[in-house]
Amino acid sequence: LRSIFFSKKVQGNSLLHFKIDLHLMLSSSCSSSTTEQASLSGINTVASDVLQSKILTRLDGASLAALSCTCSDLHSFCSEESLWRAKCSATWPSTLDTRVQSIISTFPAGHRSFFSDSSPFLSHFGEIDLSPSVDTTELISAVDIHYKDEVIFSRVQVAETISGWFLCSPFRFDLIEPKELISTGVSLTNHWEDDTWKNDLEDNLSLSWIVIDPTRKRAADVSTGKPVSVHRHWLTGEIHVKFSTIFGVGEKRRSEQVEFTVTVVLAAFSRKVEETAEMQIREVSLVAEDMEGMNLGGKGSLVILTAAMGEKRRRRAGREEGGKEKYREFMNRKTAKEEMKLRRKKETVMETAACLVAVVLLGFLLCFYLLIHKNMVAIMKKLIK
Repeated sequence: LRSIFFSKKVQGNSLLHFKIDLHLMLSSSCSSSTTEQASLSGINTVASDVLQSKILTRLDGASLAALSCTCSDLHSFCSEESLWRAKCSATWPSTLDTRVQSIISTFPAGHRSFFSDSSPFLSHFGEIDLSPSVDTTELISAVDIHYKDEVIFSRVQVAETISGWFLCSPFRFDLIEPKELISTGVSLTNHWEDDTWKNDLEDNLSLSWIVIDPTRKRAADVSTGKPVSVHRHWLTGEIHVKFSTIFGVGEKRRSEQVEFTVTVVLAAFSRKVEETAEMQIREVSLVAEDMEGMNLGGKGSLVILTAAMGEKRRRRAGREEGGKEKYREFMNRKTAKEEMKLRRKKETVMETAACLVAVVLLGFLLCFYLLIHKNMVAIMKKLIK
């Protein structure tokens, strides 16, 4: 017997408790009708309007998906398009854009399909099998940045993916113009000059970058949610916050890792009168790099993204921690590869220098031999005469 408990506030300050009992089918002799009746016995005690407006609206997407699997009635209630539209808009405010709304409406199950695609964490994948070509004509980026659960940045960008400029150039999406500054309204008081700002951003800043493929009607979040790296530039004093997703591309034995990195550059401007610093956003960008730090081209990055969207994925606990751990492993491998490359370069230089020394010595010995030989020949001629 499996029980699912819900305790949610309703009108006034009273609590509504209801229990759904679902008998698990442990043998083939158990009938499905028995399970259905056991589930409905608890549901029928709750009015449908209370269930829809007071309970289901307070659950997160993962809980709604789990609840919809218990019985047919709850599946019907949990599949309402308006319910999932509200979940998507509350989680990602950028999806309120009219263009994004029209594309989501074409998904197989509307907003429920979009939430299912965008909610799991892509970097839990293993290796991705790449298709030789893709038919995607454009990618839509829906980006939201939250600070202490408040939206400080929300923007939608459309990028075409069929021109030669995109396919041959390094893959990069920029949401902010070079001279543009986005005011966040966030004031950092009494801790901007010490190291507490780093912990503050790591704990309170979150980002979602959902890439939408209108052609294939798929979407994916390429962000880790929480930052994997926060550091301050030594020269400009700007804060660089990094969100990174690692993909394993190719076969297991010959797979190569690539990194899709979202970088947010923050600048703080002090107010001497109020003794506070206002945080402003200077850059929000997405790039793709390989293990050697080389930028991937638009064509290769597009193939990887579309393949990742098509892969099966599931939501797991510890999303942010898993992203940080995978990023650390990637950086350790990248550092080890750079050290090995540097060591090989040094060995090559030493081998080249040894060859040059050997050539010089050989030339010196040859010249010395020719000089001695010439002198010996002259001496022999004199002796003969």
